[in-house]
This record gives sequence, structure tokens and C-alpha cells, in this order.
Amino acid sequence: MLQAGWRASPFTEFVVKIASRCNLDCDYCYMYHAADQSWRAQPKLMTVDTVAALGRRIAEHARTHSLTRVGVSLHGGEPLLAGPAYIDKAASMLRAQLDGICEMSLVCQTNATLITVEMAKVLQRNQIRVGVSLDGDRAANDRHRLYRDGRSSFAAVMDGIETLRAVDESLLSGILATIDLQNDPVAAYEQISSLGVENCDFLFPHGNWTIPPPTCGGFSQTPYADWLSTIFDLWYSQPRQSLKVRIFRDIMNLLLGGAGGFEMVGHGAVTLLSIETDGAIELVDTLKTTYEGAAATSLTVHGSRLDDALTHPGVLARQIGLDALATQCLDCRFRDVCGGGMYTHRYRAGSGFKNPSVYCADLYALIERIERTLHADLAAMNGAQK
Repeated sequence: MLQAGWRASPFTEFVVKIASRCNLDCDYCYMYHAADQSWRAQPKLMTVDTVAALGRRIAEHARTHSLTRVGVSLHGGEPLLAGPAYIDKAASMLRAQLDGICEMSLVCQTNATLITVEMAKVLQRNQIRVGVSLDGDRAANDRHRLYRDGRSSFAAVMDGIETLRAVDESLLSGILATIDLQNDPVAAYEQISSLGVENCDFLFPHGNWTIPPPTCGGFSQTPYADWLSTIFDLWYSQPRQSLKVRIFRDIMNLLLGGAGGFEMVGHGAVTLLSIETDGAIELVDTLKTTYEGAAATSLTVHGSRLDDALTHPGVLARQIGLDALATQCLDCRFRDVCGGGMYTHRYRAGSGFKNPSVYCADLYALIERIERTLHADLAAMNGAQK
């Protein structure tokens, strides 16, 4: 039951699926290799009319809630399949709709294989920062991130990154890396660090209690915590952490009483919507790994205000914080750090999402490991000051 006076938080982040197809065939992709196959009915590209309608809806939402800034992520599929002329026009249209209303940060999440000099210049001209999906070195990349004919995409990714940096070093914002327990964590970390990027997210592969995540031998009962802890020890021991590893930083901030903005941990209100290529307004797209239609709202930018989504049960569940957690989570000493884990990972057929994360044991072990490290450092600092 919602507390008296509680109000939903307005949406400030929009994942915009400008392309519904991809030139790679990553076997863990939550768009194409998951329970929800609705992508098959989506148009390949978002029309410019839909881009314009979305811009109007975001502007309307920003005015209604006096927002000063929103974030838009051009996504897919592979968004760069739309081509440089389309990216240029879509970015210009969105900025024009929001001009004088609020600021907009634009990012593009890409596999980087389609970055040419022309594309990089379009991204630069439109101030679109770029996140690249890359799991580590060539061996790590080639376990999953292949072309449809089985060819490696690694060289094309590296070429794309180098082209982007040659045009404008500041365009490359970060790396998204999905964990595979078979990959060497040190090699993955060192490959990503060598790129000189500012941010990195190491992501748990999407799984839940009905469709569990992959495991393999050679680890304890907390294999993902073991894998991440190896990187944490190496990262934390650096004199200066030039690479911001988000899950580590968020856990540290939360342990020290601060706020974490990463969906994997914490229980802050999620203010994100996904927009499909046909203009459908959806919940976070990772829900497609749970069951068919899990992300759907029945709303579209052509016929609905974004405010209409604020009362959707799926939105409310992501914004009510502790009230959405399972009893086991409420009783946990790391409740306010873990926050129940990623919402998608809590799903169990028959009982929905009010469960601990399928990664509960891993999250607990990782948080505990980081807590011990911080406590030891704080104790050493206090001792040195006496």
C-alpha cells in the first residue's frame, strides 16, 4: 500500500530504440535471445514522425514537472544502423523540441562496429557521447559478440573506438561489459582500462529464478562475487582510480551513507522509460528476459502523455523503494546498499518480482568484501592520526 502523500517521480531518462535490428548476434542479448520476442513485429527504424512525437512528449513532461535536464540514450538493436544522416536529423529534432524548456544530454549505446569518420563527426556535431559494449579482450569478446556468420567482431570494435577517439577523444564515455565466468577478470579489466575511458559497468548476465544465469566450475557458491572481487582488489589498489567502475563506486558510496545511482544496487526511484521503434512506451527493456510482454504498458507516444505511465504498476514497483522488497531483503543488514538487487533479476514465475535477486548471495558477498576493505582502510587512517 502506498503511503499517504507519496507521489511518483517524473521520468528523466529515456532509452530510445531508433533501430530494432542488429548487425551482430550476441547470444546473450536480451532483445533477441530472451523470452519476449516482440522485436520481430517492430519496424526496423523509428520514423521521423515518431521521433518528433517523442520530442513533444518529453518536452510536455519536462514543462509539467519543471525538469531542468533529461537524458536520452539512442539504443537498439544497433542504433548506428540508422546511418549518419538519420542520427543527425533525429538529434536535431529532439534538441529543437526541448530548446528553451530543459537541457538534454544525448548518448548512444553501440557495438562500435559501424563507427566511421563520417559517423563520428555526426556524433561530435550533435554532442552525442558514446558508450560501447565490449566484454574485455579478444577472447572475452569472441565468446558471445559475433557476427551472424560466426566471425569475430573484436577488430571492428577496436577500429570503431580508434576512429571515434581520432575524431574527438571526449566522445567515448564508457564501456558496458557483461560478465562471463569463463573470462579472465584481470584480462578483461586491463583491456578496458587500456582504452582510456572514464566509466565502466560490469553487468551480471540477465537471469532470474525461473531462467537462472549461467554458472561454471572452479568457483565457490558466489561465483560472480569471486569474479568481481578479483577486479575490485586490483582496481582499489591503484594509486588513482582513473577508470570509474560503477558497481564498486556505488556500493562504496552506499556503505558510507551516500547515494548510488546504479540499478544493480540501492533502492532509489527508477525514472527511466524505454521507447520502442513504433513509439510504444515501455518499462526498462531488460524485463524482456522474464516473460513475453513484461515491459509493455499499452501506451504510445502517439496517443499518450508520459505522465500516463506514472501510474503503471511496473513503474510504481520501481519507485516505492523498500515497499517493493521481499521480507528476506527487508531483514538483511545490507538492505539499504543492495536494495534487493536489479528488479529484473528478482522474477520468479508464479510469484512475480517480490523476491530477492537471483544474485542475492553474490551481491551479499561482494558488498561484504568491499565493506571489509573500507573498514580496514578507515581503521588504518584513524590509527595513523592518533
